[in-house]
Amino acid sequence: MYRPKDTQERILHRLKIAKGHLQKIIQMVESGQYCIDVIHQSQAVQRALQEADGVILENHLKTCVVDQIKAGEADASIKEIMNVFQKSKT
Repeated sequence: MYRPKDTQERILHRLKIAKGHLQKIIQMVESGQYCIDVIHQSQAVQRALQEADGVILENHLKTCVVDQIKAGEADASIKEIMNVFQKSKT
């Protein structure tokens, strides 16, 4: 899969943010921090992952999907993307 250098850096940046928040959550749980504070950190992890997913999806649409459409495989590409969103609902 092709990812421009700036796109890859954006993805890695968001994933590293999520990793940092997750490490903080583990420390908070281990030290018995207030539940609501733990939830706030957990929500930050989820937001960072959602942002990373958005960048990855945008890159996928601009590269792989375009290539599949040009190759006459639009239906397969659409099905693949729909499967991703259906899995996220369960």
